[in-house]
Amino acid sequence: MRVRLVEGAGLAAYTEGIRRVYADAFSAPPWNEAPAAASAYVERLLADAERPGFTAALASTPAGADDGLGPVGDAESGPAGASHSFGTEGGAGGGPRARRGDRAGAVCGFATAWTTPDAFPTDRSYGHVAKALGPERVTAWLCGAREVDELAVAPAARGTGAAAALLTAVTEGAPGGRCWLLTSVRAEAALRFYRREGWRRVPVEVPGRAGLVVLLGPGHPAVATLPRRT
Repeated sequence: MRVRLVEGAGLAAYTEGIRRVYADAFSAPPWNEAPAAASAYVERLLADAERPGFTAALASTPAGADDGLGPVGDAESGPAGASHSFGTEGGAGGGPRARRGDRAGAVCGFATAWTTPDAFPTDRSYGHVAKALGPERVTAWLCGAREVDELAVAPAARGTGAAAALLTAVTEGAPGGRCWLLTSVRAEAALRFYRREGWRRVPVEVPGRAGLVVLLGPGHPAVATLPRRT
């Protein structure tokens, strides 16, 4: 198992593997996304790579390994479940297919993150988060912080530590330890994973039907202000 950072421009070679990981991870409960959502995500991902502070990490099996993943990997959410940001719009489309047996091996997990703008977004679920936390906490806790957008791992990579390694890869070096993400209260496996990794849930209700919660990374200064069991 290898986990490495990938520059935004380099993601195009791995979009089919990422699409498959995404498709299986988010088609299962509690997400229940349609198959087309994975192709939409791949198109959005290539646009997201232009965001300030964008970083991506890929987990892959050794080149040529008989991992049972198919050409570039079947997928599932792995021990972390899977986490969504809910903050950005999707699109439609696909991307170039990565070849099995190349020097990168088969994609079996990925994570992405970027820097939340100083002018906190108001579209999609960002507006709900701003309403839940209030302007002072949004500015102090989230603006300029490292925002984890997606994390998903293939079934063959369960129990290998891939999910934790991917999370570390996209959050280490976050300015002042400030990193955060959004996920659903219904994503119980994901919530258990993040808690094991030291992430803490902000105990405020985020409005809307998605049942979202804000999690702060273990090094975030605001963690000290949260109740111990969150």
